[in-house]
Amino acid sequence: MNLLKNRLKKLVMAALVVCAALPAADAAYMLCKAELAQHLIKRAWADPDQQARPWPWADTHPVARLNVDRLGLQTWVLSGATGNVLAFGPGLATGSSQPGHRGVTLIGGHRDTHFKPLQHIKNGDVIDLQGLDRQWHRYRVTSIDIADSRTESIISDTPEATLLLVTCYPFNALTSGGPLRYVVEAELLATKIDKNPTTDAAQQAVAGNFEAYNGL
Repeated sequence: MNLLKNRLKKLVMAALVVCAALPAADAAYMLCKAELAQHLIKRAWADPDQQARPWPWADTHPVARLNVDRLGLQTWVLSGATGNVLAFGPGLATGSSQPGHRGVTLIGGHRDTHFKPLQHIKNGDVIDLQGLDRQWHRYRVTSIDIADSRTESIISDTPEATLLLVTCYPFNALTSGGPLRYVVEAELLATKIDKNPTTDAAQQAVAGNFEAYNGL
């Protein structure tokens, strides 16, 4: 009887250890998936076909490259900002202006993966964004705000070339899908800067309506 109790106790303890490890394993899986996706997206970005999909069943393709050197943030931006897209990388909202063009270029990303470094961004920081034309455009952060998606509009109505980076807030939230959004706004400083130049030259317009940012 004592032997049976001891075995049962060991099984229960083992089960508790496994259960305790599941959240960490899930987080590690999500991080690994995000990192692997970026490698496949990088390969698609290098393809002469500007709508090359990073994997055969993907419903998106890379449309921009985003760098914030001070934060060590370097990532590719996908077309669209749906939940499926944001699982693999930041997304350019449908209807956004192309990098360096007049109007709002809105990019959304998850706070716990690709846009996690944004919690350390500061006013005056430089953001470099490369578009489908392979030209680099330089922006400077002008404001950092917290918006309530239930009562405030994230989209700013401006004719100037403006970059918005949007993610969920707070960064250390235990659950996702809250109403608060962390909004980084940046103004265009220069276009066609000499930063890792390539010989490719093309551009694709993106049209439609801005998607809701409930899934960031």
